[in-house]
Amino acid sequence: MTKTVLITGASRGLGAALAKALAPTHHIIAVGKTVGALEELDDAIQASGGHATLAPMDIGVDAAMQQLCRGIYDRWGRLDLWLHTAVHAAPLTPAGHIGPKDLAKSMAVNIEATARLIAYVSPLLGTEGKAVFFDDPRGGEQFFGSYGATKAAQIALAQSWQAESAKTGPRVEIVTPAPMPTATRARFFPGEDRSTLADPVAEAARLLPAILA
Repeated sequence: MTKTVLITGASRGLGAALAKALAPTHHIIAVGKTVGALEELDDAIQASGGHATLAPMDIGVDAAMQQLCRGIYDRWGRLDLWLHTAVHAAPLTPAGHIGPKDLAKSMAVNIEATARLIAYVSPLLGTEGKAVFFDDPRGGEQFFGSYGATKAAQIALAQSWQAESAKTGPRVEIVTPAPMPTATRARFFPGEDRSTLADPVAEAARLLPAILA
């Protein structure tokens, strides 16, 4: 039976690179908001002989995530792997000037949606599956208040789940990718020399052993 991997945030960057890297051995369930980018990913996966199911959805919409996970159960009965690369990157701003809408969006995507997905995906992973989260430690850095705080909270959720499921499963792994020239990073550092950053394809290859261990 073909293994399945759910990738939330698969349309671009590391999520897309990991989808391509895993396509030879897994059926890819690719979640992202950008339809065109998901279709390009599907073309690349098919060209390499792999197969994908596209799910153009916003992880912040609870009903959509319920529908997605129910659909995964109805079709496959379980998941082997979940990679959670989706994140909301609010604009950099001093802590005293964080906009209420930016903070609310950061909390909704980075914390609340992650907590709901853990609840929905955990039964699909069962005792043998694995979930992987991707850290980007910005907590406490100047101007990163909204992103840094909510990303840290997301990882704290993952760490709690990791501790709670250590003996029973599913396995939970937290990895820290090297800086990459992603759209998220470009919003934070628009003027930096992107040639010095890690290529997402190379970074996916570097992380893959830990992901599949």
